[in-house]
Amino acid sequence: MRVLVVEDEERLADAVAHGLRLHAIAVDVAYDGQDALDMAAYVDYDVVVLDRDLPEVHGDDVCRRLRECGGGGRVLMLTAAGLIRDKIDGLALGADDYLVKPFAFAELVARVRALARRSARAAAPPLERAGITLDPARRTVTRDGRQVPLNRKEFDVLRELLSAGGELVTSGELRRSVWDEYADASTGALRVTITSLRKKLGVPAAIQNVPGKGYRL
Repeated sequence: MRVLVVEDEERLADAVAHGLRLHAIAVDVAYDGQDALDMAAYVDYDVVVLDRDLPEVHGDDVCRRLRECGGGGRVLMLTAAGLIRDKIDGLALGADDYLVKPFAFAELVARVRALARRSARAAAPPLERAGITLDPARRTVTRDGRQVPLNRKEFDVLRELLSAGGELVTSGELRRSVWDEYADASTGALRVTITSLRKKLGVPAAIQNVPGKGYRL
């Protein structure tokens, strides 16, 4: 799952991003509406956590333009405007959910995950290759009928490899899709995740390493 947090109060934006990352969610941050639109033009976010009162481009306009461009991501409006009329207006613009500040962080995480599940059910059929079946909606994986329990990063890496249909997926593409822009590639997070994923999938080995380039199924 990859989330875009759009909030002009930088301390709040960074705190929300940090908290979501602690829950194994990849997060990018935009501090104004124009940056949010620019980033959404290049990354297919699962969920956009969007403040309404933004500089450069107002949050309402960001929401409207995200919907006009046909993006599949869900929009969670996160704002201090908590009157019923405000909520109705936000939902009418195309927001999928609405959370009023101040908020309980556990509720924010739950709502983000619920929106991501709704997006997966609407857009992604099961993926199959080499005896592996991945169901994005239920977040389940089997190999030759055997359940394969994966953590979130392993699941997301496997989904990217399956989506490629046997074609090479570069290491950079995997990091951009599964981790966020602040992930430190020098930590070897991708390599560790691939190693663990191979062990859980079992034999015969399903993931091929193409040295210096990336991976394929």
